[in-house]
Order: sequence, then structure tokens, then C-alpha cells
Amino acid sequence: MKPYADRFPVALRQLITDALVVLWVYLWIRVALWINDVVEKLAVPGQKLESAGSGIADNLADAGGKVGRVPVVGDDLTRPFTGAADAARAIADAGHEQQEIVGRLALILPLVAVAVPLALVLFLWLPLRLRWMRRAGIAAAVRDDAAGRDLLALRALAGRPLSELTRLGPDIAQSWRAGDAAAVEALAELELRALGLRVRRR
Repeated sequence: MKPYADRFPVALRQLITDALVVLWVYLWIRVALWINDVVEKLAVPGQKLESAGSGIADNLADAGGKVGRVPVVGDDLTRPFTGAADAARAIADAGHEQQEIVGRLALILPLVAVAVPLALVLFLWLPLRLRWMRRAGIAAAVRDDAAGRDLLALRALAGRPLSELTRLGPDIAQSWRAGDAAAVEALAELELRALGLRVRRR
């Protein structure tokens, strides 16, 4: 049975990984939007409270103004209406404050929900992806030169697992040191495949 790396080429694995990362970020953005919608619904009671409090306060103030026009006792009759109107305005203010708190939560909680996944992508996955792109770009630039193929062979000897190197032969390192062209080609191809690059036959 072929090794996992041979059955699934590096370029294909990178493509699948990229798609999964994009999907993962998209799902977290959807979660953040869902959290925003859920939290914003909590503002509805505050809106109703503010609307009801303001309406009651206006009605009481209007009634107090009419009662205040009663001769002699008008001022005394107005005080209860004024106090009740002030209490209603306090209720309206509480409803408004609740909406402001909910509005802040509707902004903060989705940001927190999406910040952690984005941080993982930016600080873990992206550096690895950029490093692979840089290594692959350098390898692609030197793979057609004899000296570049030798450097790729050296890189394979230094970085590839022993299980992969021994499949090229037990004396692959000695053959490379002796300048065996076939050994250099085999090692260079091993490194190119590990980077997901096509091997150009010469």
C-alpha cells in the first residue's frame, strides 16, 4: 500500500486544508452573526419599556397640566401627576439604558466569538502556509539548475524522514556524497514532491 503522503499529494492536501480553513472561518462568522441576532432580541423588552414609560409620562404630564388650571387647588392636584410622570420617565430611562447595554453586548460577544478562530488562523495556520509557499517558490526557481537540484537533494537528506530516505536505497547518502547523478535526482525529486511541486523530467 502506498504511504499516505503518496496517495494524497501535498498540493491536494494544501488545497483541502485551505478550503477547510475558509469554511471554518465562515462558520464562525455565521456563529458571530447568530449571536448578534440573539442578543439584539434582548433589547425588545427595553424598547417596549422605554416606549410605555415615555407614553405614560407624557399622558400624566398632560393631565397634570390640565389639572393645574383648576383655581386655588390646581398646584396641589398637580403634584401627584408630576411625581407619577417623573417615575414613568425613570422607567423609560431604564428601558433606554437596557437597550444601550444590549447594544454593547451585541457588538462585543460576536467579536469575541470570531476573534479566537481568526487569531488561530492568523498566528498558527497562516505562518505555516506562508513558509510552505516561500519554500515551494524557492524550490521551483532552482529545480531546473544542476546546482539547484543538488541543493534540493541536500535539503531532502537533512529534512526528510528516514523512512522516505531508505526507500531510495540504504546507501543513498553515500551515493549523493560521491556525486551520483541518479542519487541527486532521486533526492531532489523527493524534496520537490514533499513541497507539492511537479518533477520535471529531463
